[in-house]
Amino acid sequence: MAHRTGHLTGVDRAATGHTGHIRAVADGVTAGRLELRQLRFFVTVAEELHFGRAASREHIAPSALTTQLQRLERTLGVLLVDRTGRQISLTAAGARFLIEARQILEHVDRAAMVALGAALTPPTLRIGMLDEGYDAARPVIRAIRAAHPDLEIHQVTAGVPEQCRLLADGRLDIGVGRVSGVPAAIASELFRLDPVGVLVPAGHPLAGRSVVPVAALRDETLLLADEERAPEFNEFVAEACRSAGFFPAMFPGTVQSLRAAVDLVVQGRCVACVPASAVTPDDDVAWLPFEQVVPRYPWSLLWRLQDPSPHVVSLVSTARTLCMENGWRREAADLAS
Repeated sequence: MAHRTGHLTGVDRAATGHTGHIRAVADGVTAGRLELRQLRFFVTVAEELHFGRAASREHIAPSALTTQLQRLERTLGVLLVDRTGRQISLTAAGARFLIEARQILEHVDRAAMVALGAALTPPTLRIGMLDEGYDAARPVIRAIRAAHPDLEIHQVTAGVPEQCRLLADGRLDIGVGRVSGVPAAIASELFRLDPVGVLVPAGHPLAGRSVVPVAALRDETLLLADEERAPEFNEFVAEACRSAGFFPAMFPGTVQSLRAAVDLVVQGRCVACVPASAVTPDDDVAWLPFEQVVPRYPWSLLWRLQDPSPHVVSLVSTARTLCMENGWRREAADLAS
């Protein structure tokens, strides 16, 4: 199979006609050449990013799959898949088209069920978050479940970087985390400011204090979050330490769950910074809030700007209401005054 760049070839231009992409799309749809099976093939290719694996999933030959994808591209007048590298990837047009293609296929599947007289599948909401994010958003999720008892909520364990990718390609409806450099296509809203403190073993010299300065971490070994999963939390902690005039000694390993972090703290191998909402009672550890000079950790909701579902809109609205009722966005200085 010949490699193709992100531009249309001469053959592709001939197929689209002299008026360009807009005419190609209109003519293709009018003539009925945009086929559902081509959409399904494209979604499978986008998920696998490998023609052989995609063809195996669809139970067709790789050459037949390639032919159908090329026909779809000619119908649309744009390239959806970049074949120039050793591994295939979606073009910018392909990434945009993937979201719409998934939604079209979901609507078609639902329409087929209605035609057959089957019950509709319940509505779903896919929420991406890490352990700490779930604790911050727990009241919002409980309120949504109470307001929409038929709604199926699926929790996806993902940090903000992965949430943005999953939101962009339609595999996630809403995310929870600290907004830091998210794409323009992702909308966000701050709903909670969370006190941050440090977890220490129960017998630690700091354990009996009510609050601690960040400078108390100067001589401690600090466990940070997995950099690929939660770089924004690590950035927050690092900035707090820099503001106190030091950078702490780092624990050489990483963990991907709060329970694993607590276990390392209990063993006395490190201490860990944790938002207040994520703290659960444990006789083996003590959580000590930092002094008020440390800002609170900002939790935001993230969703696709262009096509929020009704349940996403409802969840955001619920978060706003709970935020107002509980004063979640009040800074520590406001609470102390």
